[in-house]
Amino acid sequence: QVKLVESGGGSVQAGGSLKLACVASGLTSTRYSMGWFRQAPGSVREGVGGIDTDGNLSDADFAKGRFTISLDNAKNTVYLQMNSLKPEDTAMYYCAADLRTLTMFRPGDMFEYWGQGILVTVSS
Repeated sequence: QVKLVESGGGSVQAGGSLKLACVASGLTSTRYSMGWFRQAPGSVREGVGGIDTDGNLSDADFAKGRFTISLDNAKNTVYLQMNSLKPEDTAMYYCAADLRTLTMFRPGDMFEYWGQGILVTVSS
């Protein structure tokens, strides 16, 4: 059974930084993808970005230049470094994983495994 556990959330002032981590256990393949999503109060869940063991990377436009996703294969851990945080970045951040690589996703496909989420609050 795949389990994802996020850590590193919390409260920060605008302009600050946070680094989220998500450890995956129970993965049955050495090839997989992991990603980050977020959902703000009253909003739909949106993708932040994804990365896979083949080195493919994707990120949302709002994340470019401020957020960095990285993957430590040996630790089955994905990180989300968030810099220059804004109040509108306040949301629950969710980690996700899938045994497919990013290039195997078809339009509309979703990650199969999800973490419980972790709260990030950015104050002005």
